Amino acid sequence: MELFYHPLSRYSQKVLLGLYEKQANFFPRVVELRDPVQRAEFAQIYPPCKLPLLKTSDGLLLPESSIIIEYLDRQVRGGTRLLPDMPSVNLRVRLWDRLIDNDLNNQLFVLEQLLNESRQDELKIRQLRNRLWLTLQELDNQLADNHWLVGDGFTLADCALVPCLDTLFDLLTPFELDNLCRYRQQANIRGAWELVTDEITLAQAEETAGVRNIP
Repeated sequence: MELFYHPLSRYSQKVLLGLYEKQANFFPRVVELRDPVQRAEFAQIYPPCKLPLLKTSDGLLLPESSIIIEYLDRQVRGGTRLLPDMPSVNLRVRLWDRLIDNDLNNQLFVLEQLLNESRQDELKIRQLRNRLWLTLQELDNQLADNHWLVGDGFTLADCALVPCLDTLFDLLTPFELDNLCRYRQQANIRGAWELVTDEITLAQAEETAGVRNIP
């Protein structure tokens, strides 16, 4: 398998986390879409130019982070079971995965864009922060009776949430949410996430040094 991704993309981090949890063998293909040459080369493989993208051993192209992880969970033996067999638990995992992608990750991206604008719209920023805060409170309540997001086992829902945590804590500082703080601490020492974090740190260092500086 080949994974086309960028280590600073949260959706790429979500898939990386799933791959490491499954202990799957894959070829990493880092793509910098801001580089016109790399973008053109990637467009030859996948014209929509969206990351992450998994190319399976039989040549199937799978976009979308949740679909990629579902494929991995079905095809790769061993490692963490990311989508439970029990239908009722599986449904909750899928529900939280979609809520986190739509109500947390996507909204975080919008907030980051707003904060980077030269003339900030304070009303939009405040409204978005309030919506995100409501989602964080909902997550904190969910974690009151669960070790991971949906029960005792690490699942697809956790693959979605963990990559959002650092940005959430930087931008919203929800340190009074005890359950979420506990969850963040245990996520930070999970082996699979430590591997992802190593890639993030390296990519950040390269960008700071100008290695991936795009003209």
